Amino acid sequence: MDFRVVEETADMLPEYGSVPIAYEVNSRFRVERVSDGLGGIRLIEEAVQSPYIKDYDELDGPERWARRSWDLSNWIFLGAYGKQERIGGAIVAFHGDDMNYCEGREDLAGLWDIRVHPEYRGQGVGSALFQHAEISARNCGCTQLKVETQNVNVAACRFYARMGARLGRVHLYAYRAEGLDEVELTWYKDL
Repeated sequence: MDFRVVEETADMLPEYGSVPIAYEVNSRFRVERVSDGLGGIRLIEEAVQSPYIKDYDELDGPERWARRSWDLSNWIFLGAYGKQERIGGAIVAFHGDDMNYCEGREDLAGLWDIRVHPEYRGQGVGSALFQHAEISARNCGCTQLKVETQNVNVAACRFYARMGARLGRVHLYAYRAEGLDEVELTWYKDL
């Protein structure tokens, strides 16, 4: 497939958000603690009883990010285009983003968002965006790239592992306040 990845500005967030990020949840990783966690953990894929659609933009999409008090001035915005249409994008956040997504580390970049239009998934667009995010982070002096997802996003977990990221943190109770039965999984890629 022929496409290109370009760097953009925050002005493009509304258009960026036009690429759907929703996916169907058919399975999830159940977190099994071996010896109450002292022996490590296992992620075991299991089917969900009732498949459903998960849409991250439903709660807080790109068009809302610019209206927040976040400092987006040092974020990098990437757009993927096939012919003349937007087919994907990625956003890289850096230290000083007012959200502590980068854990207070100046050497850590965060892959805040990555999305590929459903019609173009599985065709290398996500891999190209991830690789451009790595290059952008490295060019800004970072030594590691971080990305968060949930145990219900099995495809994303497998994608990050294929891209060379390693699971670095499992937060069992990250979404308890929102009433969600999900586990936060944080992946790290050395650059």
